Amino acid sequence: MAPVTLHLRSETKPLEHRSALSPDAVRKLVDHGFKVNVERSPVRIFDDSDYEPFATLVDEGSWPRAPTDHIIIGLKELPEEDFPLQHTHIQFAHCFKGQGGWEKVLGRFPAGGGTLYDMEFLEDENRRRVAAFGYHAGFAGAALALQDWAWQIKHRNEGSLPGKKAYNTESDLVKEVKSDVVEAMAKNGGKAPQILVIGALGRCGRGAIDLCIAAGIPESKILRWDLAETSAKPGPYPEIRESDIFINCIYLAKPIPKFVTEDFLKEDPSKRKLSVVCDVSCDTTNPHNPIPFCNKPTYFDKPTIALPDFSDPPLSYITIDHLPSLLPREASEAFSNALLPSLFELSNASDAPVWQRARLLFEKKVATLPVGITQAKSS
Repeated sequence: MAPVTLHLRSETKPLEHRSALSPDAVRKLVDHGFKVNVERSPVRIFDDSDYEPFATLVDEGSWPRAPTDHIIIGLKELPEEDFPLQHTHIQFAHCFKGQGGWEKVLGRFPAGGGTLYDMEFLEDENRRRVAAFGYHAGFAGAALALQDWAWQIKHRNEGSLPGKKAYNTESDLVKEVKSDVVEAMAKNGGKAPQILVIGALGRCGRGAIDLCIAAGIPESKILRWDLAETSAKPGPYPEIRESDIFINCIYLAKPIPKFVTEDFLKEDPSKRKLSVVCDVSCDTTNPHNPIPFCNKPTYFDKPTIALPDFSDPPLSYITIDHLPSLLPREASEAFSNALLPSLFELSNASDAPVWQRARLLFEKKVATLPVGITQAKSS
């Protein structure tokens, strides 16, 4: 049997420096009998030369011309184009939960005879994701939230938090955030921010809490909520309004009550302390978004959006959908190591439960496409 060939894409999303496969993961795949082609990339955190001892380097953006039996692997969504997709793709596609434009993204696969294995839905027998960036998403999101809080205090009426670039190491990020917090607390009467994390028991929530503690926030100032707390009473929640920072780390799988709304915040302005919302979950186009005013994406070069009707304190939100790229090296290494055991099973994907489930879900979602969409694309 011919070896399975994986084709690692170069990411095209602006400021995306992560990789679905680290050089060490590629080495292990080759040791297991796989062939791996790696696109040259000017943005990937790992140098092309790091892959060269194990993989074949190919041109950036060459994946559409790869033989159709090659499996294309990447992280973020493909560029918005219309040509049908003929390959099997492993990636985060953001089209299985009714997101805006989902039918255009998904329709390209059946139009070309391709298959989508969405990384968000690669699950083990306990329905737990086999690999996720959740921890580093929460860690990076909390870092930006604290930096935004500190910026508001240190630079009142001086515009929004400046753009951010990737950090070489986690310790570099923590050092900078800790310094920002210390300076802001000195201007805030020595008071640390009150922080509410919803989804605190998951990977994302744990990452957010770990960053807050590493940055010097007392544990007594970190309110940890999960399903028990949000199920105990309906939202909107006064506890969000009364916190300085709200970090949303839930996994949104079904309609839930709203956590906080603009109208709720305006009901009694004297009770509002909230000045920063970091929506790590980033369901901006999801019809069930529990934070309705977080409805536009933000980016590393402009991390926040300020809500115009709020002042003293101001209110801004962060909705960056690739937060782990703030720590691309550690995030990529952790993710690809977690994904490896499932990738090893690709040589027998039809009998491997994780890939069977992913294939069935893809087929189920394709069956919900509007009538005629795939025919129109392929005609």
